Amino acid sequence: MPTFTCGSCSSSFELGQAVLDRYPGWTPRQCRACRDVTSARPTGAGGGRSPVTPSVDPDGGVFTDGSADPNPGVGGWGAVWVEDGTVVEERCGGEPDTTNNRMELRALIEAARMVPEGTPLVLWSDSNLAVRTVNEWASGWERRGWTRKTGPVQNLDLVKELYELLRRRPELEVRWIKAHAGHRWNEYADALATKGRSVT
Repeated sequence: MPTFTCGSCSSSFELGQAVLDRYPGWTPRQCRACRDVTSARPTGAGGGRSPVTPSVDPDGGVFTDGSADPNPGVGGWGAVWVEDGTVVEERCGGEPDTTNNRMELRALIEAARMVPEGTPLVLWSDSNLAVRTVNEWASGWERRGWTRKTGPVQNLDLVKELYELLRRRPELEVRWIKAHAGHRWNEYADALATKGRSVT
């Protein structure tokens, strides 16, 4: 069984070949124990992953945010790629007539596009709705022809775009981070989204 070294705790861990075969070119960066500190755990009948707040301030990944003021109204999105507390790249943009939810989804799309293929990375979002959409609900909506039991899927164009993008990029993981809780890079992404509104 292949052995790897955890980038967080430096311990050795094994990963089954069947898992690696599903994601060609991917190299795991963390052992399960370290990933469990911040990753979402299975809950509920949906079998999806329920996002949790990191217990520490993360200093790596792509942090995203989106907003509209008023809502709906002028919107902006922001994404900042950080490695070991250093900015690798940042982007922002906006639209003249949109919603908070659309900008949150757009930020995740742009974050995924920012990362070169084959690079395992966490995409952080403070939108519980956006995270649960792609991690829990989208697969069921797709099976039902992109419909919900209770009505149409909101922002379907962006939901489908993000879901397809992430399906092609299994090395990327979407996680939730609590907004306005002092997380440095989440606040940075929030500032980029505000900037995105101003350049619309």
